[in-house]
Amino acid sequence: MKKHLFILAVAFTAGNFYAQDKKTAEDCFQKADYKCAEEEYSKLAQSEKIQKLQSEYYNNLGTAQRRLGKTTSAFKSYESALKSNPMSAAVYANLGSIHGQKGNKQAAIDYLNKGLQIEPENADMYLTRAKVYENLGKKDLAAKDLNHILTFAPDNIYARTGLANLKKNSRDLEGALKDYNTLISEKPESLLYSGRGDVYFKLKKNKEALADVNKAIAIDPKFAQAHVNKALILFETAKPKEACASLDKAVSLGYEKPLLLEQYAKCEIKK
Repeated sequence: MKKHLFILAVAFTAGNFYAQDKKTAEDCFQKADYKCAEEEYSKLAQSEKIQKLQSEYYNNLGTAQRRLGKTTSAFKSYESALKSNPMSAAVYANLGSIHGQKGNKQAAIDYLNKGLQIEPENADMYLTRAKVYENLGKKDLAAKDLNHILTFAPDNIYARTGLANLKKNSRDLEGALKDYNTLISEKPESLLYSGRGDVYFKLKKNKEALADVNKAIAIDPKFAQAHVNKALILFETAKPKEACASLDKAVSLGYEKPLLLEQYAKCEIKK
């Protein structure tokens, strides 16, 4: 009886340590301490025996590495996650996204299509695929994906802003501005002010653009894209020091630094 109780006590203690390790990893990620998150999720992934959980940890590990700019390591982690659980829609979504960012558009679409077979109403994957289609110049397919999201999630703000952004990127700036004005009148959110600020920026209305991104940051100081948009405006208005500080802030909040190399080139100190 004592031996049985001892085994139970050891198992309970091990479970507590395991739960604490998971919480530590999650806390690191939430605090945007991606180096810490990488270390913790790596340990969890290597020690986990349940494949579904192991896949989850490898997937989170890949995302932490991606935020650190370790793209090659992120690819390997996502592939390990997929090997552990070939039915994980989240892993297909991340593989689709990272391939899209690295320029392999067809691989991105292939992964996203497989993910959507598992979760046919996954809005995030439709959003990612719409962006890939847009980058391929297939704006009709991009619009189709965004409109499809609205059939099962009519209030999805990302789909609605995505449609406004299609207009913006098609140089229909007035049409995009009208859409953003409507969206903001319905629900003033950080994402919308940041998006409208970008439209103003493209219209060469820097004063209005800066006011909007500042509103976005005031509503949500951790919204990385708003800090990127602010940096672009500050560069345009000859304030490089403040612009570079905004870039650093965006990266600290999880924006992938490799996506900002062109902007960071302006921050290099000229001798």
